[in-house]
Amino acid sequence: MRTVPESGTLAAMLDDFDRALLTHVQRDDGATAEELATRVALSPSAIARRLRRLRRDGWIAATIALLSPRLTERRLRAVVALQLAEHADLKGKRALLDRLAAAPQVQFCYELAGAVDLQLLLDCRDMAEFNALVEALFESDGVVRRYETSFVKRAVKFAPFIDLAAPDSAA
Repeated sequence: MRTVPESGTLAAMLDDFDRALLTHVQRDDGATAEELATRVALSPSAIARRLRRLRRDGWIAATIALLSPRLTERRLRAVVALQLAEHADLKGKRALLDRLAAAPQVQFCYELAGAVDLQLLLDCRDMAEFNALVEALFESDGVVRRYETSFVKRAVKFAPFIDLAAPDSAA
């Protein structure tokens, strides 16, 4: 995965056309340059060139396919809040983060400020897989002080998109 350049502001590195393209391809990366040209005032060839550059330069980190709920609705999903042990050493915390990053069932892991140190979304086939995963990830080395699990009843909204069409003055 490429990284986005650190220096400069977002507004200085991406122009209005780049931001508009990024906003649109987040929702439909399968759109053709011709289809995108109906939404962004550029020719299809200019759109194709810009998208190649945006991918090359790391502004588009990955292209993925989101599966239909018909395939995912019967799976066990859990939101887990973790508190780390007060005296967890840096090496132990790094080992935990590495285990979380490597586990395919961990769909996201955010490190937070506040009472909760880590927030996870886990996706498992069933409760047996969930229990085995929790034992392997959290209960092995004393790094996790406690964890609290909430099971997902229904997905109401999932929209991991960022509207870049308007310049972000805070970037």
